[in-house]
Amino acid sequence: MIISQDVPSEAWKNEKASKGLFVTDFDGTLLRSDRTFAESDLKALNQLGKLHITRVIATGRSIFSFNTVADSGLPIDYVIFSTGAGVIHFPSGQIVRKVSLEESEVKRAFNLLIAAKLDVMIHRPIPENHKFAYYRANTKNSDFETRIALYKPYAFPMAQTTDGFGPATQLLAVLPPSQNIMIVSDIRKKLSDFNVIQTTSPLDGTSTWIEIFPANVSKSLTAAWLAKELDIDPDDTLALGNDYNDLDLLEWSATSFVVANAPDELKTRFAAVASNNKCGVAEAVERWLDRKAF
Repeated sequence: MIISQDVPSEAWKNEKASKGLFVTDFDGTLLRSDRTFAESDLKALNQLGKLHITRVIATGRSIFSFNTVADSGLPIDYVIFSTGAGVIHFPSGQIVRKVSLEESEVKRAFNLLIAAKLDVMIHRPIPENHKFAYYRANTKNSDFETRIALYKPYAFPMAQTTDGFGPATQLLAVLPPSQNIMIVSDIRKKLSDFNVIQTTSPLDGTSTWIEIFPANVSKSLTAAWLAKELDIDPDDTLALGNDYNDLDLLEWSATSFVVANAPDELKTRFAAVASNNKCGVAEAVERWLDRKAF
């Protein structure tokens, strides 16, 4: 595992003390289905800023992917990207933290995934982690093929070896709906010293993605790191999410909500607000501020 910072802490920390930390997922939570933002949600984020509450987006997207949707006027302070592997100050774009797998770790995880006959992608280290090598084990995996086509200029095939690839931000295995997801548990057991995350594909909404990161990479661990850096009391944190890859973040935060479009299992565990298309962020902020005196 390799951890580094591009800029010293004093160069990116807010000048004024932060009174709290608001962390929201992006796709399916803040971002609406038509890839726009609700005016009420943006107003709520602006309100948090006026209260000196640090506003954070925590996304599985790389910064390259995030920047295809977000603009510099988005009222946030930081982006936790690639599921916690990196953090940028916003809108300056300064990378304030990045983590990657060492070459030996990449090889071990890759060998396990191809032994399980899975379709695999290996992403370059930050900030080039929108570029990836792929290994195709199956001929019928439309979600895998869609992602390769989507990133065609940045995707390249590889042989059944990681020799020469070097460090990586993450590995990603794509399981079509027909594949037994019980394999996720087996991979977690065999890679217990990694962080193995299961999530629903944001492309077809039915395939399962298995994302493999260094052990200290997750939305919650990176949010906790940021809160500590900004001297924010863990009791003054709110998290909002919509899928299983937000679970650790929701469990970590003092107050947590899920949007109405989250899986039923998550809605039985956490309080629900309106969907991403009906200003769930604004509702979560309103309910949080009703409880807290900032």
